[in-house]
Amino acid sequence: MKRWFRRRVDAAYERLLSREISGAPTHVAVIQDGNRRYARQHGGDAQEGHRAGADTTERVLEWCQDIGVEELTLYAFSTENFNRPEDEREALYDLLCEKLTEFADADRVHDNEVRIRALGAVDRLPERVREAVDYAEEQTAGYEQFVLNIALAYGGRSQLLEAARGVARDVEVDHLEPDAIDVETIEQRLYDQPVRDVDLIIRTGGDERTSNFLPWHANGNEAAVFFCTPYWPEFSKADFLRGIRTYEHRKESWRRTRARRAIALLGAVSEPELTDAQAVVNRFRDSLPVGERPAGIDREATGVADSSESTTTEDGLDSSSRAAD
Repeated sequence: MKRWFRRRVDAAYERLLSREISGAPTHVAVIQDGNRRYARQHGGDAQEGHRAGADTTERVLEWCQDIGVEELTLYAFSTENFNRPEDEREALYDLLCEKLTEFADADRVHDNEVRIRALGAVDRLPERVREAVDYAEEQTAGYEQFVLNIALAYGGRSQLLEAARGVARDVEVDHLEPDAIDVETIEQRLYDQPVRDVDLIIRTGGDERTSNFLPWHANGNEAAVFFCTPYWPEFSKADFLRGIRTYEHRKESWRRTRARRAIALLGAVSEPELTDAQAVVNRFRDSLPVGERPAGIDREATGVADSSESTTTEDGLDSSSRAAD
């Protein structure tokens, strides 16, 4: 009776959360923590926890597609995982091979045109895992509807270090001028294929840290972060929707902050800067409480077009200044 009642409550909560969500992040990144603790809690070994977590991964992929997420990155195997006991590592390798092959052959992957890609130092993994990665990437190479990144042998700091070394080598042999180094220069050296900026990081298992995960694409984009206590095998659709709601609240808070900063600048800047500040106020004034909205700023008088006519990005910034705030 209690289990039946709990299911009814959970279903009602999911419907409530779904109604509260008006949009979806483009790129969600997930730190799947808690598989081993889940297994210990249920009297099993680490391998059973990882297998239960793999089932959750499949469900999350479906939830992302249902609400309109376009890219999902899963932290499947970090560089620190090489330090785990050999028997656990070997079991993880076997599970990765199995799931990569299974995903590559799954009808739902091909029906939804999901492209599978690996991020990280894949060459450090055993040959059988590298072959499974190659197979999954080859089977889905022509798809662009949805991107599923699997972070394997991944460490964000080491990725940035390798990118910096590549830039230094190019400068040393005169293939690159220092003044020409920009955001795109680094991004081209991080991964073989472009990775979208991360809008939301979700971490399960109770720890509140991002563990060196996608630092360039998450920190540079001021991504929202959602920490939750359920272990990864226990992660539910309600937990997922709560994460999406956190992203929406973070986005709205960012818009309000931008508007307030612009208002504060209006009385203390030069004429060209004044026009820019007025433009920001006009773009984001609707995000402020009514009592904070400034009076006397006219869109036509400042030459600011409505957002529907604007050709800039939603935040009014170009890629070279995304992290300026």
